[in-house]
Amino acid sequence: MFVKICGITDVDDGLLAVALGADALGFIFAPSTRQIAPTRVRDITARIPPETLTVGVFRNESKERVVDIVHSAGLRAAQLHGAETPDETAWIAERVPYVIKALAAGSPQIERAQEFASAAALLIDAPVPGSGEVFDWSLAEALPSGMRLLLAGGLTPDNVGDAIAKVRPWGVDVASGVEREPGRKDPTALRLFIQNAKAAGDTLEANDDFDPEPNFYNWEVE
Repeated sequence: MFVKICGITDVDDGLLAVALGADALGFIFAPSTRQIAPTRVRDITARIPPETLTVGVFRNESKERVVDIVHSAGLRAAQLHGAETPDETAWIAERVPYVIKALAAGSPQIERAQEFASAAALLIDAPVPGSGEVFDWSLAEALPSGMRLLLAGGLTPDNVGDAIAKVRPWGVDVASGVEREPGRKDPTALRLFIQNAKAAGDTLEANDDFDPEPNFYNWEVE
């Protein structure tokens, strides 16, 4: 189970998340209580192990600026949380290693998700991103099969196992659910979230009907 910890604003939180088993760290450049400057992110990413996927989170930013910030901040991926079109998403995907396109639960875009085939993964979030609110997980079932699905929105150490069992995503993404305050992580919540998510993923893999494609979890393989 791929686990992304979002809203990192401090190198200690980033290193702790990686040490506990996180696969990816997210840095928010969109307006948010967790917003961080690209120069600060560059200082953090310089200390993050290279096998960890580092992701810049944007909302309705110009495609040129997205690419510029990803490279200048030492990131490897862009997560697009706005009204970016399939063409804009594809343009960015040609210029950064990986793109994650976020779609709001219940959005008509989910039914047209295949138009975002240039994205390495699709993220399904609550209708209000960053709200920490749980949405009806059955809405994620509208996503076409065969696409990497990251589940977000109101996940916590207590509910992530149930969410994974119901939605069967490729990965999960959390910010507020493991915080002691906006932008700062709670070590105990962080440990329990990653532990519970990985355990739920192991349970899925143990089932005969859950058979991810070869290298499905390896971001280094195209």
